[in-house]
Amino acid sequence: MSTLSHKAARGAYGTAIDMVLRHMNKDREKGMLQLVDLTERYMGSHFDSKNYEAARCMIKDPESKWMKYINRLLDEVDPYVIRQSALNLGYEAGLYGTKTIREMRKKYDCNIPWLILMDPTSACNLHCTGCWAAEYGNRLNLTFDELDGIITQGKELGIYFYMYTGGEPLVRKADIIKLCEKHNDCAFHAFTNGTLVDEAFCEDMRRVGNLSLSISLEGFEEVNDFRRGNGVFDKVMHAMDLLKQSGQIFGTSICYTSKNIDTVTSDEFLDLIIEKGCRFTWYFHYMPVGNDAAPELLPTKEQREYMYHRIREIRAMEGGKPIYAMDFQNDGEFVGGCIAGGRNYCHINPNGDVEPCVFIHYSSANIREVSLLDALRQPLFMAYRDNQPFNGNHLRPCPMLENPEILMRMVKETGAKSTDLKSPETVEHLCGKCHEYAENWKETAEKIWEENPHHKMNYENYKQSHKSAS
Repeated sequence: MSTLSHKAARGAYGTAIDMVLRHMNKDREKGMLQLVDLTERYMGSHFDSKNYEAARCMIKDPESKWMKYINRLLDEVDPYVIRQSALNLGYEAGLYGTKTIREMRKKYDCNIPWLILMDPTSACNLHCTGCWAAEYGNRLNLTFDELDGIITQGKELGIYFYMYTGGEPLVRKADIIKLCEKHNDCAFHAFTNGTLVDEAFCEDMRRVGNLSLSISLEGFEEVNDFRRGNGVFDKVMHAMDLLKQSGQIFGTSICYTSKNIDTVTSDEFLDLIIEKGCRFTWYFHYMPVGNDAAPELLPTKEQREYMYHRIREIRAMEGGKPIYAMDFQNDGEFVGGCIAGGRNYCHINPNGDVEPCVFIHYSSANIREVSLLDALRQPLFMAYRDNQPFNGNHLRPCPMLENPEILMRMVKETGAKSTDLKSPETVEHLCGKCHEYAENWKETAEKIWEENPHHKMNYENYKQSHKSAS
């Protein structure tokens, strides 16, 4: 798409979004239906026709759970935040970006991610027990120019969504806001402990409109503060109050373990974060990363099966809770398995190492030495692409946790090195902690996959499709 037509399409989406916002109390349904029509005209067959029809049916049913959810969001979130989020995440990343990265994957014959997760810093104002990010050390930083360069290169490839983690990314909140200002066509998201959120930062977020947050929680006060420190839970609750008052879009990031899984999925806990203004909740399976990891925190097969069903119950079309819940490990059916290695995302640590996943600390490319494109073509990433999906059962998506023999092979064959500067971990040591878990989960995963209807995702392996085309 030419620069001119790209701007024209963005302008059309902006106009449609403005109309929805202008008619919030008049004819919201009409505006939202026109937005669906515009999306279908632009994206066409890139999305299945039944998806457009499902969206129209939902919009026409104001009493449905998810329409009530959307209407509540439109009523409570700052209009400019809604506009920028819809325009940048919806149009730029979701529509224009999706089309562009598919073209770039064919052009360069490699994985091009839909989003990039970056660590602006390894520094953190907390010292949480068992934090894998601390393995990098606490004095590493990507400079503003390096972060800016990654985003600039990424946009050339069609990447318009950037996430930050750490360390604590809000240690660098001034630079994060500057990047939001400079790249006001991108969507940004930060995973934060929430303790550095204040009124001034909320005002900055409202001004730029293209930054959302996921706040880490481990449960209620006693459990959360045992790991994160006394008083952190109260600070998080205060941060949520400030964000809600400011009309921001935010949610939670929750690592579920064998110790907290019941608490963080309980009605009581979900009711609390919904009342505080959370619109979504990310659930991440505990990963035994690092030499000091605690494998006993890995959920049992019974707990993971419970998690599979509970997440689907929470976000069901009827019942459940008015919050969108995502399970990074159990939702592989919706994305065709593992999304790492640049297939849909990758991670750049605060030393500049370009890693396949935030949990896989191996690489042979550093953004300070090579371009982003060349980093995406490093041997380990190409091995990811050649081997994805790592398992036909997308409840066993990960090359480390559920298929540890595959990660060991890929790291050895590509010569990738540990990026852990503090305590390098061999791939044998890392994967050795997963063999028993993988074997125990296998039978249960196969049973669930066979017994439950699952989303039939057409998996795109770009090297395989390129081969069959030629």
